[in-house]
Parts: sequence; C-alpha cells; structure tokens
Amino acid sequence: MHHTPSVRGMVTALALVLSSSVWLVAQNNPAQAQASGAQQGMPDLVAGLKATPGCLGVELARTQSGKQAIFAWFENKQAALKWYYSSTHQTAMHMLTPDANAGRPPLAGIADDSGPILTIASLTYADTAQVSGVKLPISQIAIELYAPLPGGLAIGGRFAPATVKVPGLLEAPAVRPTAR
Repeated sequence: MHHTPSVRGMVTALALVLSSSVWLVAQNNPAQAQASGAQQGMPDLVAGLKATPGCLGVELARTQSGKQAIFAWFENKQAALKWYYSSTHQTAMHMLTPDANAGRPPLAGIADDSGPILTIASLTYADTAQVSGVKLPISQIAIELYAPLPGGLAIGGRFAPATVKVPGLLEAPAVRPTAR
C-alpha cells in the first residue's frame, strides 16, 4: 500500500536533513554556511548520532554531482527511533520547523524486528532557494532508508561499519605484496 506523505511529515524529514546539512556545510565550507544563514546554536548532529545507542557509524560525503550527504547506520528500528527522539534531533527539528508534526509515528512502515538500517540524508546547494518553504539556497533534499541485501564482497575493509551484519558478505583482508 502506498501512502502519500503529509506536508507535516515532509517538513519533519526536511528538518533533519537541513539540520544535518547546516552542520556539514559549516564543517566543509564556513563561508557558504555563513552566506546561507546557517543557524547559530545548531546542535552537533554527527556527535549526537555517534552517541546514540545502536548507531553503528556515521560518514559524511560530497558527491560528484554536488550533493552533500550524511550516512548513518543503525542496528535496527529501535536504534533509529532512539536517534529520532534524542534531544539533539528534537532540538534541531524544532529549531528549523517548530510546528512540524509528521501525522504518523516515525518509521511507521518499518517492521519492529528489522535488521540494520542505513539512513542517507542528502541535499544539493544552489545559487537561490528552489525548495518551497525553505530559505536555504538548495535544489534538492531527501532522507532515504535502506537495508543491506545478502551477499557482496569486501577486501581490505567496507564502506559500512564492520558491526553492520550482512548475511553472505564475503570479507577478506587486503593482500600486501611481500618483499623480495
């Protein structure tokens, strides 16, 4: 069954991405953060994520197309909900969207016995504001949820934290050449 997201739900999701992006931009480009009106007093979302019980890891990235992203891995739905209801996340949401209300419980479509969840929050900055109701100069914003599929190969390390359990993943150490 497909549910059309409510405007309030989209605003709540938007708050998470905006607060994440404000932190990311401030870390990577202080001049752009100041120009885009990055809010003072914004909580440190990455530190908050890392401190959340059940958060398995956090990575920041900037893609070739210009998207800025935060990757956060959670052990399960309960861990993701701990983050959602954490004071860090709630503070960030209320700073950016004080009257936001999703109209449904967070992660309502995720099974209670879920395994690992990868959350990707991404946005793309633009010269002018292009997203309705958002004063920041952005052209794209999203929060996406993913779960690992069985299989895969990792040699010498993984993108996901080693604590993310992936059934059937083949892992091997990097092979280093021997001296002759």
